[in-house]
Amino acid sequence: MAKAGDDRRPKYQRIADTLREAIRSGEYGPGDRLPGENDLMAAHGVARMTARQALGVLRDEGVAEARKGAGVFVREFRPLRRRGIQRLAQQQWGNGRSVWSADIEGRSLEVDQVTVSEEGAPDGIAAVLELTGEETVCVRRRRFVLDGKPVLLATSYLPASLVAGSAITREDTGKGGTYARLAELGHKPVHFREEVRSRMPSSDEATRLSMSAGTPVILICRTAFTDEGRPVEINEMTLDAASYILEYDFDA
Repeated sequence: MAKAGDDRRPKYQRIADTLREAIRSGEYGPGDRLPGENDLMAAHGVARMTARQALGVLRDEGVAEARKGAGVFVREFRPLRRRGIQRLAQQQWGNGRSVWSADIEGRSLEVDQVTVSEEGAPDGIAAVLELTGEETVCVRRRRFVLDGKPVLLATSYLPASLVAGSAITREDTGKGGTYARLAELGHKPVHFREEVRSRMPSSDEATRLSMSAGTPVILICRTAFTDEGRPVEINEMTLDAASYILEYDFDA
């Protein structure tokens, strides 16, 4: 029988565990430099490749990040708390506030990439929006940057005939955003459905979100409905999982 203290895992995994525990205990805080390859080689009596693999484990987990020419550092994590219910309340967009104001707590938010176009609706989008024939959609694509870090890619689809000529077809939709404009058009959203899943990012997503290796993305697909049950918008969002906490606060 193996002794309780036996550990047959590769040395690099054990070293990674030691470093991870040191981070959890506060020995190394956010932004602190971790021991380098030479330090780990001397402390654990291992080869350089083993030390490099140990640090690579933490980078792949998103716990640490490499800075060119400086070393490997504990990743600073000040999460964006996405308040899934409060942000969509009518008192937010209905009073001219962005849904983001429920999340950012005074931090600096910028939408640095915006495109708006009219396109043919993908099959899945057309089905949910209940479009028929050759009906097109207004497509709004944005990238959101928080405190200088890209955190979210969002693509919204709305029936083009519904929003034609409105501010929704422009880059700047005005105070209260898309939902306030839909209300002005007589199609006020009163019900939302969000579906959440996760996966590893595509290379394009990882590049556009400036993500560390090994970090997954959170996918949120939100559909907005009018009081009559008509779907008027689908918003497909790709979130950097290392930048978010999803918070849902509701009564029993």
